[in-house]
Amino acid sequence: MKKSEGPDLKKQIFVIGAGASGLMAAIQAAVYGAAVTVLEQNDRPGRKICATGNGRCNMTNLNQDENAYRGSHPEFAKDALAQFPVEKTLKFFQELGICTTDRSGWIYPRSNQAQSVVDVLVMKARSLKVKLKTNQTVTGVSFADGQWKIHTDGWTYSGDAVILANGSRASSVAGSCESGYEIAKSLGHHLIEPLPALTALKCKGNSFSGWSGVRTEGKITLYIDGTPTVSQQGELQLTDYGVSGIPVFQISRYAIRAVHENKNVELSINFFPELNRKELEEYLEHRKAACPYKTEKELLIGLFPEKLIRILCAQKDLIRGITDFRLPVKNGLSFEQAQVCSGGVDTSEVHSKTMESRLHKGLYFAGELLDIDGTCGGYNLQWAWSSGAAAGIWAAKEEEK
Repeated sequence: MKKSEGPDLKKQIFVIGAGASGLMAAIQAAVYGAAVTVLEQNDRPGRKICATGNGRCNMTNLNQDENAYRGSHPEFAKDALAQFPVEKTLKFFQELGICTTDRSGWIYPRSNQAQSVVDVLVMKARSLKVKLKTNQTVTGVSFADGQWKIHTDGWTYSGDAVILANGSRASSVAGSCESGYEIAKSLGHHLIEPLPALTALKCKGNSFSGWSGVRTEGKITLYIDGTPTVSQQGELQLTDYGVSGIPVFQISRYAIRAVHENKNVELSINFFPELNRKELEEYLEHRKAACPYKTEKELLIGLFPEKLIRILCAQKDLIRGITDFRLPVKNGLSFEQAQVCSGGVDTSEVHSKTMESRLHKGLYFAGELLDIDGTCGGYNLQWAWSSGAAAGIWAAKEEEK
């Protein structure tokens, strides 16, 4: 679309949702000459951004690995990420005034405040004459008389294009709800069942009773129907319901989806991954030889936390307990306790370059609403920035597709 002299001749674009992807989509669409209105159901923009990274906002990650993006069709993410990669993200926010800090590739605002990111996005949007309308509950979207109709509780808006950036069910923030999913379904799009991801896992049985509160290094492997599927290593947090910590978060989307599919799901924890079984046996024998006066429990002091030692020594086979502690998985935590969702709008029905629906011209998607989710470390926000930018740009310059 060519930029018009008169504001009434500009392409009218409506963005539903003022989260990360919605604000980015609105800014990029406005940069490319569209008249943009954002409809947000909460009382202010960017509330979920403020909750990310424990309020510090892990904006992106310098180590972009394609395996960090998951979904039924994970390759879908490539086009948007190529159009608006990490380098463009960093430049974009630097120009908006965000000074960043690098923590082993994990990028945060130097202010350590997620609100800073929201503030500069809102300021930029307003400088481009983007209309930000809060407390707007969108009840439906339809197409009639050559225009998209956006229905709210109190009004019906008309526009040339609509970008759905409503987010997902996952969030402790009030207002994260079903609207995006329901709108997509009403327009004929299929959903991959949304399930919690990046969350802790609940386990069955009482073999771990008493270890709550322990933090320890370990390697965790997910078994689905007896087959090892994925492993992660790092600090584990042991809880009264099972396990938590970043390694658990990274594999949770696979575990929860397998439970949902009624598969046999089990975790194997190696509490001493530095050594294999034989090496560990030799190491413990050496410790016993050096201190023959110590009991089995006392030999483990200095290797594991006290609560964990009691659990390990209660196992029939100590070495197996240390290297292959099995836990049947019951489920994950709730949507409110999950950082993101797996599942969402089926990406086979969306153009990966433009984020436009394959079913409806002028309908676009961005962010968590789509069936793409990232691992911990800023990947979900990078997906929001990239998919939002693609949707906003291509919605505004439609004739160049």
